Amino acid sequence: MKSRLLLFFSCLFCVISAFSEDTQNGIFDPGFRTLEVKVEGYEMQQPILILGSNDRIVISFDELASERSYLRYSLVHCDALWRPSGLVESEFLDGFNQGDVEDYEYSDATTVNYVHYRIVLPNEQMRFTVSGNYLLRVYREDNPDKALLQARFSVNENVVKIAGEATSRTDIDYNDRHQQLNFMVDVDREPIHNIYTDLKVVITQNGRDDNRQMITAPQRVSGTTAYYEHLRNLIYPAGNEYRRFETVSVNYPGMNVAEIVYADPFYHLRLYDDVPRVNTQFVYDMTQNGRFKIREYNSDYSDVAADYVVVHFKLNTPPMTGYDIFIDGDLTNRRFNPESRMHYDYTDNSYKASMLLKQGSYNYQYLAVPAGTMTGMTGIVEGDFYPTVNEYLIQVYYREPGGRYDRLLGTTVLFSGK
Repeated sequence: MKSRLLLFFSCLFCVISAFSEDTQNGIFDPGFRTLEVKVEGYEMQQPILILGSNDRIVISFDELASERSYLRYSLVHCDALWRPSGLVESEFLDGFNQGDVEDYEYSDATTVNYVHYRIVLPNEQMRFTVSGNYLLRVYREDNPDKALLQARFSVNENVVKIAGEATSRTDIDYNDRHQQLNFMVDVDREPIHNIYTDLKVVITQNGRDDNRQMITAPQRVSGTTAYYEHLRNLIYPAGNEYRRFETVSVNYPGMNVAEIVYADPFYHLRLYDDVPRVNTQFVYDMTQNGRFKIREYNSDYSDVAADYVVVHFKLNTPPMTGYDIFIDGDLTNRRFNPESRMHYDYTDNSYKASMLLKQGSYNYQYLAVPAGTMTGMTGIVEGDFYPTVNEYLIQVYYREPGGRYDRLLGTTVLFSGK
């Protein structure tokens, strides 16, 4: 069985070279799956904890194996754009920057055997002493230079006030295809040397890294408040509500599942054919903005009861010349790579892709990436509709004069369409 699994992964999935300035969430070994990064007790919250609080980050993942591996982890401190900051371990941690992954469980009565691992931070061996962005790397005990996977999270000082709105009344159109952010940052509690030049604000839409924006100067300043208004970089394509499917059972088709077939060693779930939504009417749907939730309908503990199934995607459309089509969402770790890229089948005029996924409820969308770029476009397949509910994360960073790292002073989330 194990050799058949490994052969399947070698054919279906691509092993991506690890680290080397790559600091996105990602899995680099096809034997590992289902990376989740959460604040303990808040499954749908951004992975950000407050420095000095009782918040804890939980990082979990599976290894497709019958026996546990001896794994270790370490942390890298990063700047506002997720580049390694250069701080040495003693400058951002109290304790040792190396830990054993000792929290693990074996899958229970599943078709595919796996080991479920958890890492909880901070812990007795590792505590954060500064704010900012952190990257956790997991590797085998005997090969520390090769990351098997890596996960992002942030530590926030929560010392500034951020307020604003995400509106469809933009500087380039009105209730049409875009959304614009307008917000203010009050730094009254934190002396800033020069508000115009020393603050950096990073905005992400629905957790996507490809269209992230950094604003290095406000539009104006009044007293201790910086105003970010009427800035072109704060106008985003509105996109569309995420598509959804559920694979919570292998005995009956869940939401958007057309067919279930068992072909040793996996269950295969074929989704209903998708079509572009560009020229359709907007339909509101309460989604989780690209997230997923592991769930097996008959279990109270899906972390080890949910099985692995192969999910088949199909997008019926003529070939989109000049674009690559990718499946986007937490199910692909928001990466544009061979696993998330769809391949065109000229025999039935459709884009297709298959993924090995743990049972659960999933959000996804199709992004068109112009050739030679790494920025996805919603307007080609999904359409851009101003009422779409999008989740905008705003993070405010500050590097003190002579400082060597970006402090994370505060964060907030703005929702459009609400």
